[in-house]
Amino acid sequence: MRTTLPLKKLAAAFAVLAVLVALGIPGLARDKYETIDATAWGTSTQLGHNIGITITIYQYSTPEDQDILMQAFQKSQNQGLVNALEKMKAVGHIAITGTLGYDLSFIKLIQTPTGRTIRFVTNRPIHFGEAYYDTQTQYYNLTAGEINLDTQDKSKSNGVLYPAAQLTVGDDGQLTLNLNKNPWRLGDIIDWSGTPGEN
Repeated sequence: MRTTLPLKKLAAAFAVLAVLVALGIPGLARDKYETIDATAWGTSTQLGHNIGITITIYQYSTPEDQDILMQAFQKSQNQGLVNALEKMKAVGHIAITGTLGYDLSFIKLIQTPTGRTIRFVTNRPIHFGEAYYDTQTQYYNLTAGEINLDTQDKSKSNGVLYPAAQLTVGDDGQLTLNLNKNPWRLGDIIDWSGTPGEN
């Protein structure tokens, strides 16, 4: 009797997994969602470091979503943007190799003469130590990035990742992205297309 119980639990677990895949739960149905794999290379003080990242796109944000973010920023600047992103549903996911990652709240698609540009911004999870010790890093509470996909010559695809940033208005009235550390350069980009019409 004891030997059959684990087998029943294992069978039940596989059944649940099969249902989740059939429902298209994010992360379990790679063929449904567009997925972008890339290598991020550190610059300046992070020079010589590299990590793998995966971006999964469930859907692209709407012009209305962009308007909401712009209005929120105009009202309360960076914190307004953070609050608005918090209320948005996840439209994607970003993960560093070996981590669970976190949701992306805004992903914009821009058509270009050679392919597409994908821009994203989301709230950055604040680690316990940052909050507990009230470090300056917790005020850089956004993660943002841009990926340029060249469909004519995939070797020219590139991008940039800003892991910890905040958006401010400069003295000249222009939007400025302030970084806690340096940006990461993206390369070796592979775009796994999703199911047509799904995203």
